[in-house]
Amino acid sequence: MVNIGNDWDELLKDEWEKPYYLTLREFLKVEYSSGVIHPDMNDIFNALRYTAYDDAKIVLLGQDPYHGEGQAHGLCFSVKQGVQKPPSLQNMFKELGAELGIPAPPHGELTEWAKQGVLLLNTCLTVRHGMANSHSGKGWEVLTDRIIQILNEREKPLIFFLWGGSAKQKTRFITNDRHVVLTAAHPSPLSAHNGFFGCGHFKTANEILASRGEEPIKW
Repeated sequence: MVNIGNDWDELLKDEWEKPYYLTLREFLKVEYSSGVIHPDMNDIFNALRYTAYDDAKIVLLGQDPYHGEGQAHGLCFSVKQGVQKPPSLQNMFKELGAELGIPAPPHGELTEWAKQGVLLLNTCLTVRHGMANSHSGKGWEVLTDRIIQILNEREKPLIFFLWGGSAKQKTRFITNDRHVVLTAAHPSPLSAHNGFFGCGHFKTANEILASRGEEPIKW
């Protein structure tokens, strides 16, 4: 039913036959055939396609895909090249500059992060154009909670970035003390000054990876 193309296929094979997902699938068929839905149908599972389970080093949890024209492409916080960088992403680049002296890139596409092992996962994977959270509560959260549980079970340790209240709620699924959980305010302009700026997560994560003998992320 869903073909991701890496080890996620085996790990999630049972999910596609569960009642919640079959109901979600029927809902999405109607939505995509009757309105403008983001991201493109072929991009929904890009976070899993770009970052295999075994290759993941860092899990960055977003909430809802961008709901503007041409923005969402299946990776949380990321927009395709040529699309204006949203405010939250601009704040992420500001924090990167402050922590590691990295200048803001000319675009907001984070595909290279994903290819290096940063799983850029939204908790809801689709949205109606111009209507934030319009696909919340339809079943996506059941699937993405399961994905977090599967990641929690992994023997190889992970680093979780949980920014904002919604993401922090997922700490209940991260029970293995082998993993590192880093929490902060959301990078949105509404909250970035309340604990996102100065959080040090990008630098801290790379220091942890280096201490484990793993390749740091080229942010």
